[in-house]
Amino acid sequence: MMQASGRLGRIAASVQSMTGWRRWATAFLLGALAAAAQPPVHFLPVLFVSFPGLVWLLDGTLRRRTAFVLGWLFGAGYFAAGLYWVSNALLVDAARFAWLIPFTVFGLSFGLSLFIGIATLLARILWSPGSGRILALAGAWTLLEWVRGVVLTGFPWNPVGNVWVIWEPLLQAAAWGGVYGLSAITIFAAASFAMLSVNGRRALAVPVLGLAILAVLSGAGFLRLSDAPGGTVPGVILRIVQPNIDQRDKWRSDRRMPNYARHIEMSVMPAGSDEITHVIWPETAVPFSVPTDAVRRQLMRRAIPPGGLLITGTLRFERSGDRVLGAWNSLAVVDERTQVIDVYDKHHLVPFGEYIPFRDILPVGKVTAGSLDFTPGPGLRTLRFPGLPPFSPLICYEVIFPGAVARRDDRPAWLLNVTNDAWFGNSPGPSQHFASARLRAVEEGLPLVRAANTGISGIIDPYGRVLQSLEVGQKGILDSRLPLPVLSPPLVSRYGSMLPLGCAAMLLISAYIYQLKQRPKKT
Repeated sequence: MMQASGRLGRIAASVQSMTGWRRWATAFLLGALAAAAQPPVHFLPVLFVSFPGLVWLLDGTLRRRTAFVLGWLFGAGYFAAGLYWVSNALLVDAARFAWLIPFTVFGLSFGLSLFIGIATLLARILWSPGSGRILALAGAWTLLEWVRGVVLTGFPWNPVGNVWVIWEPLLQAAAWGGVYGLSAITIFAAASFAMLSVNGRRALAVPVLGLAILAVLSGAGFLRLSDAPGGTVPGVILRIVQPNIDQRDKWRSDRRMPNYARHIEMSVMPAGSDEITHVIWPETAVPFSVPTDAVRRQLMRRAIPPGGLLITGTLRFERSGDRVLGAWNSLAVVDERTQVIDVYDKHHLVPFGEYIPFRDILPVGKVTAGSLDFTPGPGLRTLRFPGLPPFSPLICYEVIFPGAVARRDDRPAWLLNVTNDAWFGNSPGPSQHFASARLRAVEEGLPLVRAANTGISGIIDPYGRVLQSLEVGQKGILDSRLPLPVLSPPLVSRYGSMLPLGCAAMLLISAYIYQLKQRPKKT
């Protein structure tokens, strides 16, 4: 048995010996502390406190059920502190939905944290003294983080790997292992500091190894960035419009046409030395169904560059007389004659925002206007138009899903994300959403253009670097050339989930082998 080392050893022993409410409260608070590493706070040192603390708590467990509860509470703290801002959406129509705030915040947090509880349960099954437990936690966390992104339509918000948007060299590792691979490396490096509570060179070697891996990947990232060719698409000048319309004003009957006029006026503002070729508006930018309302669509003519296109978010309806048969959250592409030449329908819908799951059972309505559920579109598409490289349209949080933003069999040259984060005000939500968009650019090796109603809009190159941006609450336009994609798709773009899942499997197998070696030999 390893000998405790100094003050840190006494802290570890104290955490391990906790029982009752102190143990549960500590798990919750450590998880909440870990959330401070996510955007917009970016205080990464908290990871090297919270994850060692979780390891010590798990060291003190004898039953697997206890390990599950500890992970569940740690995850609840992590998601409560990281996703509390979701409740802002319920304040847009506070008279109807404010009563749901505690149910939403705690329901979402304790629901998502079930994945963390399963991760710590799996890790505890493979637990063994020394570095084996670090391998087990990193592998189990990575595996269940991936599962969280796909089960029940998935919600891969704030994976641990997202914290590295603050450090672009290390962010490049997402091109090789994706955001989940980054999570695995980060958890291993952070949790390994639990080893410092004991004496011995081997105990010191594990955190040194974790930091060395981060340093080597950062060095490789520096080399990748220094060798980045750059360049832009000839003849394409985009204008991104960020009108900054408050969600409470967006659908008011007396504000709809003035809001529409604001988009048009911003689209025709004088440009620099280059002529604008394409204009991009955010999600649900217009107060009518663009594909079916030809009269009001004519007003767009001023906003569309000669020979160019207007790409805008819109609601789309199918009607039979006065009856609405279907509704879609869509993106419409309009040419200079104001003809709609293509439409993309959002396929990954937001539960409770765009449809009500288990509608016959749950006594709640949609947070968004109207009682009709939106219909999901058929899936990812690559859109092609003369004078514009092919692109993959993504509406709102469709951009947060790793490996699900571009077709592999019809690869685009760039990603377009239109969104309306006005629901969440000046909260951490838009920053976290933007961080996920940057990760997708690195993973796919594709530039990403983002038009957001109230921010954050931006131009992101295929290395995740922000070339231009408009912050939350800022009204403005971005005029920019379109960056070129990387020459060949990154590893994770070609092999998808195989790489991060392979990483998780290697960690778990290593933990199992380490556990076998720790078992007493039979005589």
